Amino acid sequence: MKTAKILVVDDELNMRLVLKAMLKKEGYDVVTAKDGLEALELLEGDKIAVVATDLKMPRMDGMELLGRIMQDDPSLPVIILTAYGTVATAVDALKKGAFDYITKPFEQDELKTIILKAVKTRMISESDLTAANGDVDPYRIVGASSRMAEIHDIIRKVSPTTATVLITGETGTGKELIARAIHRQSTRKEQPFIKINCAAIAENLVESELFGYERGAFTGAVTMKPGRFELAHKGTLFLDEVGEIPREMQAKLLQAIQDQSFERVGGLKTIAVDVRLIAATNRNLLQAVKEGKFREDLFYRLNVFPINVPSLRERTEDIPPLTDYFIDKFNRKLARRVQGVAPEVRDCLIAYPWPGNIRELEHLIERMILMAEGPVLTIELVPPEIVNPACEERPLPADLPEKPGPILKSHMEEMERQIISRCLEECDGNVTRAAERLGLSRKGLQLKMIKHHLRKQEE
Repeated sequence: MKTAKILVVDDELNMRLVLKAMLKKEGYDVVTAKDGLEALELLEGDKIAVVATDLKMPRMDGMELLGRIMQDDPSLPVIILTAYGTVATAVDALKKGAFDYITKPFEQDELKTIILKAVKTRMISESDLTAANGDVDPYRIVGASSRMAEIHDIIRKVSPTTATVLITGETGTGKELIARAIHRQSTRKEQPFIKINCAAIAENLVESELFGYERGAFTGAVTMKPGRFELAHKGTLFLDEVGEIPREMQAKLLQAIQDQSFERVGGLKTIAVDVRLIAATNRNLLQAVKEGKFREDLFYRLNVFPINVPSLRERTEDIPPLTDYFIDKFNRKLARRVQGVAPEVRDCLIAYPWPGNIRELEHLIERMILMAEGPVLTIELVPPEIVNPACEERPLPADLPEKPGPILKSHMEEMERQIISRCLEECDGNVTRAAERLGLSRKGLQLKMIKHHLRKQEE
């Protein structure tokens, strides 16, 4: 995995140096800026995974920087660094889209944990499929296929209600985009949209992330901190990858959803909230219920209004407009002037099954634009595995040898490699989940990954 790049923004030189040294020691690539304006310049040229910014700075402060980032790239995690006296402002920043905040002076372990969580969230977040000018359709969703027309109609019907929504679909199909569209079309659109990615949080931190904690609740809890339920009061709470919530936490989540109330970790006071809940998952929750991994009562409480987002291979007519959209997006981002794709490239993109869905298409277009030397993306820029689907890459010889054993073994190993690679990609590199899906032990899968040179996907 490519090293994650962290942008540290603070007007104090010593703070920038300390944070840079600490994060580089953790293996991150770190760049720094002394204010928001300098940070925006770096964001235009660098592929940043996480931004950690101070609140009070000259020229452009942390809140204004947050607003610009949420406008340009709402999936980019922004961590607010704040002094005790401005905690209320930091909480307001969370409601406006900040990923988290930490108070100065802070414990290094606490900051490392938050940074790691933010990096994981960035890695597994849904692609930003929102059109820059909002002119693709009323919900700013690219694509006009019959399947997407159904999604538009569902959004229109469910948005004005307070019904709990469960969005299902493969990784990379745009589930978060659907959740945000529902919020934007609801009566709560002026209130917070609070997201929590359940797959990016350590099991022992899920409760405090959802419900917050009181000062002194555990080591390192030097101040009270509200949870995501509290921050979403009067607005929408989006539980992404809800299928990853630990079994022992599911009962508490169910109670909070039903009662619209909870207690912070270490607290006695019951806090009442008014929250509209939207959940999403790429897992088969009904199967998880049958296997005893997900509570049946919680499943039916979430599944009040189900929405299934189709995979890209199920709506191939949307591939050309998505391709054009991503070309426009990366032309602006990379200062290029690519005008389109060659006809054979378009045919190739439509024929490919897209296991990584829209996210895979987005990354491919970005890579091709970076490599392009002319105004048109040509077939030479398309990777061989997309030009020639994996099942056709290694045809059998016209005449089999007398002993075809080695050929059989070679083709079986190639098929094994392809299946493992595909499964790892669909599980976002999570070896434990991929092993479970393949019916292997974690150690067994790791050995096969070494054999097929797939270890890089584990990181």
